[in-house]
Amino acid sequence: MSLTQSAERVALNKLIDYLDDNPQDNIEKIMDLVNKLVPDRVFPVQREAFTNVIKSRGNWYDLIMRIFSLNPKMRTKLLKALIVDGNLLAWPQQENNREKYQCNIPWAILLDPTSACNLHCTGCWAAEYGYKQNLSFEDIDSIITQGKALGTHIYIYTGGEPLVRKHDLIKICEKHPDCVFLCFTNSTLIDEAFCDDMIRVGNFVPAISAEGNEHTTDARRGEGTYAKIEHAMKLLRERNLPFGISTCWTSANANTVATEENIDWMIEEGALFCWYFHFMPVGRNATSQLMPTPEQRERMYRFVREMREKKPLFTLDFQNDGEFVGGCIAGGRRYLHINAAGDVEPCVFIHYSNANIHNVSLLDALRSPLFMKYYEGQPFNDNYLKPCPMLENPDVLPKMVAETGAMSTDLVEKESPEQLREKTRAAAEAWAPVADRIWNDQSDPLYTKRNEDETQGMADSDMHKFEQQGRKLKSNC
Repeated sequence: MSLTQSAERVALNKLIDYLDDNPQDNIEKIMDLVNKLVPDRVFPVQREAFTNVIKSRGNWYDLIMRIFSLNPKMRTKLLKALIVDGNLLAWPQQENNREKYQCNIPWAILLDPTSACNLHCTGCWAAEYGYKQNLSFEDIDSIITQGKALGTHIYIYTGGEPLVRKHDLIKICEKHPDCVFLCFTNSTLIDEAFCDDMIRVGNFVPAISAEGNEHTTDARRGEGTYAKIEHAMKLLRERNLPFGISTCWTSANANTVATEENIDWMIEEGALFCWYFHFMPVGRNATSQLMPTPEQRERMYRFVREMREKKPLFTLDFQNDGEFVGGCIAGGRRYLHINAAGDVEPCVFIHYSNANIHNVSLLDALRSPLFMKYYEGQPFNDNYLKPCPMLENPDVLPKMVAETGAMSTDLVEKESPEQLREKTRAAAEAWAPVADRIWNDQSDPLYTKRNEDETQGMADSDMHKFEQQGRKLKSNC
């Protein structure tokens, strides 16, 4: 870190201390100072949104105040790692490295500490992996060290069940206090001792997997799982620890998930966020029958947007929110995935790769043939409600894999992209007219932004368009 960056870090951390001391009285002053200190190019739309939220004193302001009611023994450490190290200082470094290396540089890295899991959930490829694969402590430490050199300070554990390795994960938190670690977990291994560790390190946040009510959760994850989830949330809530919910929504649970009752349950249990994931039929034995119907997907699209206007809960719908991030964010554009065998994959749902972290550096993996196809090809569709090269544009993935010679990295049974395409093609064809209708609906509040001049559109979408234009110009020179 340069002297300038060190000085910026000290100044920004002092602002967090000041804010944390009296958030209600100081938050407007702090936001004004942040807007003055931070370069205009760093999260301009997001900072404007936060400024408006603070002034409005609405449901999102209530969510911010909930964050400031977290356990004071860990709250300040988390805020500094997330806001200062993970975003305000990290983003310019990521942007510089994107330009320097002419490849995608991720905001976050997903990695599987282990393929082991103590549950066997319906439709989950990880449940089939068994207990054969693990990233060592040294592997994880090396990935994070290399990532920080590129500007990446957000790390997300998937699996398997990551908390099978919870002692190593806490050691990683201790070694990298300038990073934030989110963990997708079934929560059944969260106990009082682990909660104490979370307080001590201050930079670990669980995202607990739940699918609606007790019936739909236990139907997918096994009898008694819902009760264990509620127990884990009780332990976290009693200690004022941060956590969220991760929901895989399927044709079987979509109507239960998309209810205000379910949102209220999350808030009452103490969750700060919910990440919604559309079911993907990944794996030779995965069925396409669990894929949501177009009607269910449109309902989810409208439901999430309605709840954002009413509830103090941060929600992300990773398929339907493509318009806010300029389409597909995989392939290192905003994130990548490293499985328990070390294979560096463009997406947690797309198991093909040219690189393994045991054989190449993280940077070389980002410049590997398949990742460069993502870099050159994104966005894969001008309608950002159809972002994915597998789900909504099913001919794209087989073409990229064939052109790069990428190999299947499925840890159970190899699946060709053509086989995967056959499970997604019908859903893509069914969703396309619905997505086009929504995208071109002049009564939609987002219609104007979707159709503005390139230089005036959504910040991340436009930035990505300019990235694309720059690459095309260079390729033609």
